[in-house]
Amino acid sequence: MLKNYLKIAWRNLLKNKAHTFINVTGLSVGMAVTMLIGLWIWDELSYDKYFQNYDSLVRVMQHQTFNGERGTQASIPLPLGPKLRDEYTGPSKDFKYVVMSTWTQGHILAFKDKKLNQGGNCIQPEAPEMFTLKMLRGTRAGLKDESSIMLSAKLAKALFGDADPMNQVIKVDNKSIVKVTGVYEDFPRNTSFNDMAFMLPWDFYLANNPWTKGNLNEWGNNSWQIFAQLNAGVYPGKVSAHIKDLKLIALTAAHDKLSLSFKPSLFLHPFSKWHLYSEFKNGVIVGGNIEFVWMFGIIGTFVLLLACINFMNLSTARSEKRAKEVGIRKTLGSLRQQLISQFFSESLLISAVAFVFSIVLVQAALPWFNQVADKQMTILWSNPVFWIIGVGFSIFTGIIAGSYPAFYLSSFQPVKVLKGTFRAGRLASLPRKILVVLQFTVSATLIIGTIVVFRQVQYTKNRPVGYTREGMIQSYQQTPDINKHFEAVKYDLLRSGAVTSVAESGSPVTDIWSDQSGFSWDGMPPGLQPDLNVVRVSPEFGKTVGWQVKEGRDFSKEFLTDSSALIVNEAAVKFMGLKAPVGMRIKWYRDFHIIGVVKDMVMTSPYEPVKPTVFSELSGDYGLTNMRLNPHMGTSEAISKIENVFKQYDPGSPFTYEFTDTTYAKKFANEERTGKLAGFFTALAIFISCLGLFGMASFMAEQRTKEIGVRKVLGASIANLWGLMSKEFVLLVTISLLIATPIAYYFMNKWILGYKYNAGISWWIFVATAVGAIVITLATVSYQSIKAAMANPVKSLRSE
Repeated sequence: MLKNYLKIAWRNLLKNKAHTFINVTGLSVGMAVTMLIGLWIWDELSYDKYFQNYDSLVRVMQHQTFNGERGTQASIPLPLGPKLRDEYTGPSKDFKYVVMSTWTQGHILAFKDKKLNQGGNCIQPEAPEMFTLKMLRGTRAGLKDESSIMLSAKLAKALFGDADPMNQVIKVDNKSIVKVTGVYEDFPRNTSFNDMAFMLPWDFYLANNPWTKGNLNEWGNNSWQIFAQLNAGVYPGKVSAHIKDLKLIALTAAHDKLSLSFKPSLFLHPFSKWHLYSEFKNGVIVGGNIEFVWMFGIIGTFVLLLACINFMNLSTARSEKRAKEVGIRKTLGSLRQQLISQFFSESLLISAVAFVFSIVLVQAALPWFNQVADKQMTILWSNPVFWIIGVGFSIFTGIIAGSYPAFYLSSFQPVKVLKGTFRAGRLASLPRKILVVLQFTVSATLIIGTIVVFRQVQYTKNRPVGYTREGMIQSYQQTPDINKHFEAVKYDLLRSGAVTSVAESGSPVTDIWSDQSGFSWDGMPPGLQPDLNVVRVSPEFGKTVGWQVKEGRDFSKEFLTDSSALIVNEAAVKFMGLKAPVGMRIKWYRDFHIIGVVKDMVMTSPYEPVKPTVFSELSGDYGLTNMRLNPHMGTSEAISKIENVFKQYDPGSPFTYEFTDTTYAKKFANEERTGKLAGFFTALAIFISCLGLFGMASFMAEQRTKEIGVRKVLGASIANLWGLMSKEFVLLVTISLLIATPIAYYFMNKWILGYKYNAGISWWIFVATAVGAIVITLATVSYQSIKAAMANPVKSLRSE
């Protein structure tokens, strides 16, 4: 019986090629979109599951109150690590392992004539075992010696090629000698440590940073990270309650009133929530990437639903053509259940064919999709779960798409059908109209959402940043050799003609690395414990970055007192409540005075208000070099000359740099990625909806052939007939727009309010969407409408 069902189903598909093409194409695209989104969601939900101890790994974090707002940070004081290791670690205690760590950026690793600038972690020796590194060479015990290093497979290949890396000697930052004690498998892209190219021992970090000795008992300096593994049966919430007040108690014992005023509270953030639940507000998790998982999951569901609606609509629209088939089958003894099985077999066959085509589409689209989504996904060919879900998904789609046609068509009465008195009736088209409205409601909502996302990104990109980022580069190459001869380096850079200005700073102009407390001034509100961003700069910084001085003056070497001078931004003036800021005395760790106010510079998130920031001209190693390129010299030539100067003073290090505008552009990566993906899925949703409209218009033109012929004989023009055929679809799309507008406004307004600096939602977005939707509708149905209107009425009326 099943073989017979499939044979008849196949014949029906071949008989109605246009109908089959529209259904298979629509379902294929819908399934492909859903499959791509499914792979993306799988990748997100499996984030960090590469680590075997995934369920028991945690990170120690803390809540603190700054400037009246409760903030959350992963930075932890140095003495907390030994405290947790000594008192809370052991077989019968909370932790199995506790490791201190610090991310180290821009280390020069040299082997013979190869020099690479890489980032990695300095971490305690239990980390490889805790993170269950997959060792390709050596063992997980490779960090016990201070002069050891463990490399990722990619870095080992880059340094040593095909040679054995074990026990090879590497020079770090042109001064420290370390020996390779292990090579571990590269971390997958969907892990929190995917960019960790090496691991150095924690003792190496302490030995090469002697300033840390002064922080061994300093609980107010938060500059490190702590990762830990819980013992079996121990839960993060329970341990969080145990350690919550450890820092508070230590600060009380140290009489550190300033740090106590921030009301620190420690807690554990489970590994399982690092990626998906990483956004905190007022000390509470409010979301993270899980919001994108839900958003794209809903989009995928709706796109597939659109394809299913096409199948339902076209199948029921052709009901009169199959009415006689149903009548004859019932007369010959077919039961309704058998007819339902017949129609389901057709929908399942179409679904199966569409599933095959969808896999082809996904395979073709994956390279582009991975590039846009910043993923490394592949079809899980060898994973049985993928095939179980895929086949089940195909069957489910076939059942959903074929359910309404199967029950509707099998309900026809054979007497009425065979007597020729059966007519679908005016209400028979109502379900189809409802489904078309649903289709375009979804499509219009997606269009509005996509426009809002793109507009928000563009609005923020056009936000005044308070400095000139074009034509500026920044180099993190502040090695001891460069620092020792920096004045000579600067002189040679200017003399080369490659740059017009050079300055040092303690933070890049696209980020802020330090915030400090302990500020006070006359008129400061009682009880306020201000925490301000602090950037150390050399006197030429303002000229180099092109900031705008609103009041007072810039730093200058002509003023010896500038070592005690501060320049503040507008946000700091507002926060501090200063009416006449220039000349104001500020108490920090010593006396300072304000010499100028600069226009707010967007140095952190472009979506957030600029934070109160002070710039100080303090001596010492700054961290990076900012250079304004000569606009009259080609970029490649200028970079070559700059590199020659740096290599003259530091031949052992590769010259590394970043364009400031490129670094700034990376701040929009997530939103741009979301916009591109949403736009891609929206375009496919519109395509599927238009396929359905085209099919419906084709069927309607065929159904009304004689009516059009009569009207044409009676004098109706082509324009009249086009309007007659198109107005019903335009009406349905208009209803869809009326429904979609408030829905889209509600959700997108909620989304955009998450950004403090936002473009809002303008009325023209809805007007543009409405005009666009109606134009697309008319363009889709016009071909069939005009074709029917231009047909020779003699041919259409000949049978009468």
